[in-house]
Amino acid sequence: MVMEAINQAQSQPQPKGFLVPVGVSARHVHLTQEHVEVLFGKGYQLTKKKDLMGGQFASNEQVTIVGLKLRAIENVRILGPVRKQTQVEISATDARTLGIKAPIRESGNVAGSAPIALVGPKGALYLKEGCIIAMRHIHMSPRDAEAAGLKNGDVVSVKADNERGTIFNHVVIRVNPSFTLEMHIDTDEANAAGIKQGDTVTIMK
Repeated sequence: MVMEAINQAQSQPQPKGFLVPVGVSARHVHLTQEHVEVLFGKGYQLTKKKDLMGGQFASNEQVTIVGLKLRAIENVRILGPVRKQTQVEISATDARTLGIKAPIRESGNVAGSAPIALVGPKGALYLKEGCIIAMRHIHMSPRDAEAAGLKNGDVVSVKADNERGTIFNHVVIRVNPSFTLEMHIDTDEANAAGIKQGDTVTIMK
């Protein structure tokens, strides 16, 4: 009877696909050094709070972001190191709160995106463009990409096998030697799908 039960269990279809842990990405800001100094003072340098993948870090510094109707969200974390272009990443709920129309974009693609203002302890700045809702994506090392049979720029669907049973389409694969395997979704997506930090999802082929 025991052997029969084992054989029956082994004959059941096994889950297919490539498992990926999930990171839930809260609203945050990337700044140029010039804009760091506008907001925090001349010569100011971001200070590290926590290391992130790819050489990035969550800084101790935070700012207030303000929409065109002067609706604001306070205590928005800045991620370092400084970049060549300032960018604000928010959720769709944040966009409604701020009263702006932020497009869904890959990080770095801010041309024609929503305008927004940032306020720091030493100053404020206005961006004519730069606020986006980040497109959901998966970070992979080249080894992970090879194991999954994927390459940089591929677009896949991903399944969350929990009580909500959500399938995410249009998930972009981003490959870099500095990346740790992780799918990034925003807080809206995580809450709607019943997903928390560290849960796993499956890439569907």
